[in-house]
Amino acid sequence: LHKQAMYEHLGELLAILITLDEIIDNHATLKDHWTMYKRLLKSVHHNPSKFGIQEDKLKPFEKLLLKLECQLLDGMIFQACIEQQFDSLNGGVSVSKNSTFAEEFAHTLRTAFANVEAKLGEPSEIDQRDKYVGICGLFVLHFQIFRTVDKKFYKSLLDVCKKVPAITLTANIIWFADNFLIQKIPAAAKLLDKKSIHTVKTQRENFLQQRAQSLTKDMQSYYVFVSSWMTKMESILSKEQRTAKFSEDLSNRCNVFIQGFLYAYSLSTTIKTTMNLYMTMQKPMTKTSVKALCRLVELLKAIEHMFYRRSMVVADSVTHITQHLQYQALHSISVAKKRVISDKKYSEQRLDVLSALVLAENTLNGPSTKQRRLIVSLALSVGTQMKTFKDEELIPLQLVLKKLDLISELTERIRAQCDCCFLYWHRAVFPIYLDDVYENAVDSARLHYMFSALRDCVPAMMHARHLESYEVLLECYDKEIMEVLNEHLLDKLCKEIEKDLRLSVHTHLKLDDRNPFRVGMKDLAHFFFLNPIRFFNRFIDIKAYVTHYLDKTFYNLTTVALHDWATYSEMRNLATQRYGLSMTEAHLPSQTLEQGLDVLEIMRNIHVFVSRYLYNLNNQIFIERTSNNKHLNTINIRHIANSIRTHGTGIMNTTVNFTYQFLRKKFYIFSQFMYDEHIKSRLIKDIRFFREVKDQNDHKYPFERADKFNRGIRKLGITPDGQSYLDQFRQLISQIGNAMGYVRMIRSGGLHCCSSAIRFVPDLEDIVNFEELVKEEGLSEETQKAARQLDSVLSDLTRNFAEGTEYFKMLVDVFAPEFRSSKNMHLRNFYIIVPPLTLNFVEHSISCKEKLNKKNKSGAAFTDDGFAMGVAYILKLLDQYQEFDSLHWFQSVREKYVKEIRAVAKQQNVQSTNQDEKLLQTMNLTHKRLEVCLQEFELLYFSLSSARIFFRADKTAAEESQEKKEKEGE
Repeated sequence: LHKQAMYEHLGELLAILITLDEIIDNHATLKDHWTMYKRLLKSVHHNPSKFGIQEDKLKPFEKLLLKLECQLLDGMIFQACIEQQFDSLNGGVSVSKNSTFAEEFAHTLRTAFANVEAKLGEPSEIDQRDKYVGICGLFVLHFQIFRTVDKKFYKSLLDVCKKVPAITLTANIIWFADNFLIQKIPAAAKLLDKKSIHTVKTQRENFLQQRAQSLTKDMQSYYVFVSSWMTKMESILSKEQRTAKFSEDLSNRCNVFIQGFLYAYSLSTTIKTTMNLYMTMQKPMTKTSVKALCRLVELLKAIEHMFYRRSMVVADSVTHITQHLQYQALHSISVAKKRVISDKKYSEQRLDVLSALVLAENTLNGPSTKQRRLIVSLALSVGTQMKTFKDEELIPLQLVLKKLDLISELTERIRAQCDCCFLYWHRAVFPIYLDDVYENAVDSARLHYMFSALRDCVPAMMHARHLESYEVLLECYDKEIMEVLNEHLLDKLCKEIEKDLRLSVHTHLKLDDRNPFRVGMKDLAHFFFLNPIRFFNRFIDIKAYVTHYLDKTFYNLTTVALHDWATYSEMRNLATQRYGLSMTEAHLPSQTLEQGLDVLEIMRNIHVFVSRYLYNLNNQIFIERTSNNKHLNTINIRHIANSIRTHGTGIMNTTVNFTYQFLRKKFYIFSQFMYDEHIKSRLIKDIRFFREVKDQNDHKYPFERADKFNRGIRKLGITPDGQSYLDQFRQLISQIGNAMGYVRMIRSGGLHCCSSAIRFVPDLEDIVNFEELVKEEGLSEETQKAARQLDSVLSDLTRNFAEGTEYFKMLVDVFAPEFRSSKNMHLRNFYIIVPPLTLNFVEHSISCKEKLNKKNKSGAAFTDDGFAMGVAYILKLLDQYQEFDSLHWFQSVREKYVKEIRAVAKQQNVQSTNQDEKLLQTMNLTHKRLEVCLQEFELLYFSLSSARIFFRADKTAAEESQEKKEKEGE
């Protein structure tokens, strides 16, 4: 046995030499760089002084390079080793003619091969195929020394290669069989016919074809075996060891540990063989094969993780199992020792056997180290002679010693078999694997196993010497894997989740068929239950990655389209409910919580704002007149309050000042229009006419007179877009009214902001003085200063909330004296132009509302209360509420339309008997038009009445002045 071990070690060394030759032979980069280096050396040889080298040193250096090339780079390492001169040239020992050595060499070779061949492909195979290359190397060494070939044995060596599809040999073995033996032993090729040689050279193709067909089936079988083993191991290790059946429990644990190692070895061999063969032969793998191989990798790492997860129990069990196996071996040796002692015949050989058995016993009484197990093996190689053991005793002893070897090195062997560093050379399968994981989200937990396998590549890369630092290689590897992961899993997952949320929120649009019974359903929520995956110095948290992506996307898109804030808020809630994602609130700046402009922006561009926005008096909102987008922006009190909270209450007074400057410019245009001779003369005529006929018309301004003014002013000229001077004057008044509506909204927003800020004060009627309380407690000066500031803030908030600022009164008082002065007497005619203005406004309003139902909605609108605000404001400035009321204009309009509606209704009753459908339809349209006009006038009357309340229309300027004097006197 000792000699056999020596031959095995020699075979391992020869296998290493064969591997070195193969590595160098296939290293194209090394060969190319070596050739370039030799060319460079020739350049140096022609001009040594240029490179600072002495010419006499070049020849020895060239000889050294030539020697290195012959020894290492020509693929002759193994051949140079076996072709050495082993016979002594001085008449000493003759190796090649030593028949005893030749016979022993051949016998040991056949014995080693028999042991390897018997175990190849068997479930109990451990490392036999790794010894095959060494046996082949020993066979070539035997031929080189003794120049004889055992034909039968040589055929047996090649027959092993022919059984490759059945026993799944490694790629190195196949290469060795169909190339090396035939090349190194030319005479041996004659032993094989052409058919046999062809069979050897086509083993790879046959193997790959059969492997591709059976790989999926093998994967399923392994899946069942490994799952069953993991369940069994978990069950055995979870049980408490029974004292009565302690030996049985240890045997069960030993068997399950060894079974796990055997599964790991079989899986590792299958994966490496298949992948390396595909790479060596440059054959493309099918997606099915890639998926199956990746599943096998997962199973391999699952075995390693099972041992790691239960490592505490395994370590404790290994100690007891080792002692139990040693006890079994000692018992067998004790029986054999007694048999030797009982034999009374004395001989030196028997004494050596007895001494060997005693040595084995003494060695087994201690820790099961590698050195002690080697001594036991050597001792038993002597102790088993002279039939000291019966056949039924020797086989169990050998089995126990093999188990002892495995159990003693269990952790190291498991780590070695489950090492997947070879995946570095097969990274191309990773994208296909990730696509499969994405399609089968139910099994997403297996990602942990694959990344554990990818991490195995790191220790090997840390030994890289072709770069200045291995960190560069690690960084490139890390970057490559993460890019593939992002592209084939994370980004796809993010987009699919976002798509699902969008379609779920917009189900009312019925974009596509989402019936799971027809289009299928993929539950991606399984990815979010995964624990973070460790890779290099980071943890890959899929849930956090997708959450960050959605948060970022929703935030960015909300800032671009603020009107969609509610949609994205709903999508956030749905992501939490459906996928368990912890979404973050957008927390956008408060002045842009929804769509709308900021107060500061409006203030700076108030001339643009009043012309592009329409005011709604009742809801107190501004609506954009027209937009190139599919939506119209609105501004309400909440937006204004948010802006005031952002910029401070001081912006309110600034805004009113800007509005004052704007009104000054607009009133200048207003005065010019009223001063125009064509307008002034018409208005004077209308005033004179009303005074003459008011008694006849029951003090009501005639509708026909206002309509005549509205139509007659178009004769003075129109703009290119079809607007008359009265249309432009109406727009001017609407803009003035919009400015006043904006001032009203500023005041309401300020009150809203103050109420929001002061809501935390418990009682507005009883607010304590914090400065006095702080002084009573004798606190520091800084605290007293802070308390004083708090009192000031509370005082301001309370005052603003209780009173507010009468901005309308301010804007009336600042302009009224100028409007009512004698130099602006032409403005006193304004009240008489209001009737034709209202007619013009109603026509415009009806036209805008009719456009709402048309496809082209350019110019469409449903509200424009700025006109009513403007008319009410100007009438107040001129103190002409009584003059306008004396016209009884809206009563005149109501009577006119009611009269016409009744006349049309009477005609409809008459025509209904005549059965004239066309005339009846015309009358229906006329009746509807009259009702619409009457309704618009009623709405205008209500709006104007509401607007007059803001300016205290119940009192004249004289009455207000008298009230002010009385208050001052009090």
